[in-house]
Amino acid sequence: MPVRTTDSSVSGRGRGVGLGLALLSAVAFGGSGVAAKPLIEAGLDPLHVVWLRVAGAALVMLPLAVRHRALVRRRPGLLAGFGLLAVAGVQACYFAALSRIPVGVALLIEYLAPALVLGWVRFVQKRPVTRAAAVGVVLAVGGLACVVEVWSGLGFDALGLLLALGAACCQVGYFVLSDQGSDAGDEAPDPLGVIAYGLLVGAAVLTVVARPWTMDWSVLGGTASMDGRPVAAVVLLAWIVLVATVVAYVTGVVSVRRLSPQVAGVVACLEAVIATVLAWVLLGEHLSAPQIAGGAIVLVGAFIAQSSTPSKGSGQPVASGRPERELSRRGTSA
Repeated sequence: MPVRTTDSSVSGRGRGVGLGLALLSAVAFGGSGVAAKPLIEAGLDPLHVVWLRVAGAALVMLPLAVRHRALVRRRPGLLAGFGLLAVAGVQACYFAALSRIPVGVALLIEYLAPALVLGWVRFVQKRPVTRAAAVGVVLAVGGLACVVEVWSGLGFDALGLLLALGAACCQVGYFVLSDQGSDAGDEAPDPLGVIAYGLLVGAAVLTVVARPWTMDWSVLGGTASMDGRPVAAVVLLAWIVLVATVVAYVTGVVSVRRLSPQVAGVVACLEAVIATVLAWVLLGEHLSAPQIAGGAIVLVGAFIAQSSTPSKGSGQPVASGRPERELSRRGTSA
């Protein structure tokens, strides 16, 4: 006898899947630095590593771009915006900022994005947000300050700070654009197509910025050192392309559609924590007590932000998510 499922139970499962995908995305993105640093120390320029990452991912996703070629005609603005902001903008602004201000400061400013997403939702989209979401953002940003030990090297450079803020704004574009069309039913743009074309656009822009024809390609044929252990450079590159880019973007965009930009943004703060932990385990960069405490605070902030989801159709403020369109329909299970 079929058992009818309630909207709340289906919605809850959808949110659980969304949170799982958001966490997987944070892990995948967080692992990029651990694989990229040995390549940079082996002789590759940081911008060249970024170009290899995006261009390689674009090639992997090229068959999907061909399959969803109708998107070029239907949603050209979305594809261009995703490529310019979510792919090229974040990468270029962040790495440019690193050349002028400390890594910790640049990372902290970039991860002001969740707070900026809340501002977008509240003041641009004119939608209310819950106190839990706001508290979660404050805790997450405060925890990040501890994780990156922002007090260890404050160097004031106006242009560097502006570039880091530009990376944060581009990251807001990533979350907002990932959510575009999620409530459009069958007319919603396929997220895989959006990612594929976004990577193609991003690769084209970064080609101009990074000038890969000046890269020392011989580095990719050798090995790089990961905490004293030799690792084939091509293996590290494969990880960056397949896991830290393709898997990271796919799971990230789908999670935004199952949750909401503001909650997915807060969960994404875990990326900095994960990157720090992976650097501790794989590169021997040990964590201090404030960093461990900061990681715990980030986790608490992410949990608070996603814990108060209003039921579908309620008049409560938007805090963390809505069921994805397929999951919001009344369903049955055997």
